[in-house]
Amino acid sequence: MAGLSRRSVLRLGAAALTSALGSDGDPFDLLRRRWREVTAWDATSSPLLARARVAARTGDAGLAGAVAAEIAGHRRRVYHAGADAEGNWWDWEIGTPKRLLDAAVLVGLGGAEADALAGAVDYFVPVSRLEDDDGRSTGANRVDLCMVMLLRAMLTGDRAKAEAAVSALSPVLHPVTSGDGYYRDGSFIQHAAVPYQGGYGVVLLSGLARLFAVLRGSPWEVSSQAVFDLVEGSFAPFVHDGFCMDLVRGRGISRGSFGDHRRGRELASAVLLLGESASVEERRRWQGLVKGWMVRGRPGLAVHPRVTKVVADPAVPALSEAVGHRLMPMSARAVHRRPGWCAALSMASEWVAHYEHGNGENPRGWHTGAGMLYWWAGGHGDQYSDGFWATVDPYRLPGTTASARRLPDGAGEAWGGTCPPARWVGGATDGEYATVGQHLYGLESTLEAFRSWFFLDDCVLCLGAGITSRDGVPYETIVDNRRTDATLTVDIPAGWAHLDGHGGYVSDGALRTSREERGGRSYVTLSLGDTPAYRYLLMPGATAALTRARALDPGWAAILANTSSRQGVHVPALGLSAVNFWQPGRAGPLTASAPAAVLIRERGDGTATVSVADPRRDLDELTVTWDRPVNAVLRGSPHLTGFTTGESLTLRFGRLADEAGATVTITVAVGPLRA
Repeated sequence: MAGLSRRSVLRLGAAALTSALGSDGDPFDLLRRRWREVTAWDATSSPLLARARVAARTGDAGLAGAVAAEIAGHRRRVYHAGADAEGNWWDWEIGTPKRLLDAAVLVGLGGAEADALAGAVDYFVPVSRLEDDDGRSTGANRVDLCMVMLLRAMLTGDRAKAEAAVSALSPVLHPVTSGDGYYRDGSFIQHAAVPYQGGYGVVLLSGLARLFAVLRGSPWEVSSQAVFDLVEGSFAPFVHDGFCMDLVRGRGISRGSFGDHRRGRELASAVLLLGESASVEERRRWQGLVKGWMVRGRPGLAVHPRVTKVVADPAVPALSEAVGHRLMPMSARAVHRRPGWCAALSMASEWVAHYEHGNGENPRGWHTGAGMLYWWAGGHGDQYSDGFWATVDPYRLPGTTASARRLPDGAGEAWGGTCPPARWVGGATDGEYATVGQHLYGLESTLEAFRSWFFLDDCVLCLGAGITSRDGVPYETIVDNRRTDATLTVDIPAGWAHLDGHGGYVSDGALRTSREERGGRSYVTLSLGDTPAYRYLLMPGATAALTRARALDPGWAAILANTSSRQGVHVPALGLSAVNFWQPGRAGPLTASAPAAVLIRERGDGTATVSVADPRRDLDELTVTWDRPVNAVLRGSPHLTGFTTGESLTLRFGRLADEAGATVTITVAVGPLRA
């Protein structure tokens, strides 16, 4: 959908127009009816809207009249033309008008009261508001503004405003390359620098699903395949066992327990509604996806009737989560799925904030972008849900390397204005495994570090090097901080620890362990202190015996490098070699002419894949050499400008910067190893 003109989103036609017209030739009859059908069972925190939806479902004229009177009273007292718009702009341009208009359409508000409400909305949300480029009318906010405009059009039958509302959707119907919106790699950003699939992203998808459904068959029908692609390309990667992961929920993580599960249910409803406008194949697949989420999800939380219907349908199979790796460099996020467990990584960069705070929310999320490593094994879906954010030590988040410097609540600029100067943040993936790295700068501290995560078959191998702090404040690397009272077994001489029912840890350094009670929750912490370099394995779901065996097997993985210039590993059993080149140079059999991420997999069938990425997004050219006999290049890339095979492989790439950090993969035929 890239390159759409504003008017090209309208799909006008005689058939659509004919089907849209009511008996009196008014297409708004269809829109109002569809709106009632689509929203009648939607959850709401507004008592006014709740009553309006009951009135629309039951046809209770008395209740509808009471709702109309309440709308009129609020308009006279608060929301009227000329009123002083104090406080947050969102309340006046989105929150309040959307709620009032929604209720008004549901109960059929008409006459002078409809005109008066329309005038108030026109005062606060003129059509020119949709043209503004001041950072408000972007992403999810733009969808909401368009919805307000469409509801305003529906209230009084204003065709010009309906066309303006739909035309203004154009910027959100295709990927963006900067700022707010969704990107080619699946990232979704709001407030310029905050990954937000689990907050504003759900708002955007829900809003578009409603608009597509309501407008279908009308003169203003609209759809977008790019939006349909978001379901599996942007949202599903961050849903695990029915909940939406906290690393894409911005400041929303501080809004009480089980917010991740509630967002997952909102997303499930939106996906099913969007499916009504998608292809039959997509609709069926998404029904199975949602059913799988709900079957594996937490019981006892409210779900939309459209979700309940799909879950109860025996003809819909419950789909399992796809095993593999998803790396989204534009949002500094990674998700790794293997049979029986899942892990997710949250980082910060020059483009992505350490954290977001605002409106008094999430004031202590300081280190959530410092390499926080979430993970879930079987039976631990509530690990970060049930009171975690209210009770965890915010200086000791799992997976992070952080300074102990005391920070004030709301440290750094609000609304995501806490981006560090780090440019090498990202990595390379072949879709199954990955090498991910973060040049870490501490928030309001002198801490600096080079950190790498190698996402493998049954573990995540973590390396750190070049860790410094010049202000005299100690720092530590938190291997894990698990909310549990499970038994912890530690064998310091052998370098391993095991948390019963959770998983195992293997470390070259002495693991420090502690237990504490925080807000009625028990936490087990494993850390590595202020060592300038480290190596450890996280083994989700592993038994104590497997953890011990891995600790006693030094040949399982070879460290190719662990310095502030390069970090890399070789895992013979997987045929995998991977290096994060912070600087050009050599590590084991791999050489890179510039900073890059390289991952090689020998497949066992005479082929290998070479996956390369430019996390800094600035390379005009890159040369990668693999010291391994290679017979031929079987599958190239438009970025591959030249290659040499033989006793070693040399690949020359041009303009990897154009890939915005995404991975380029080359397939080669390998030759026999040298004796």
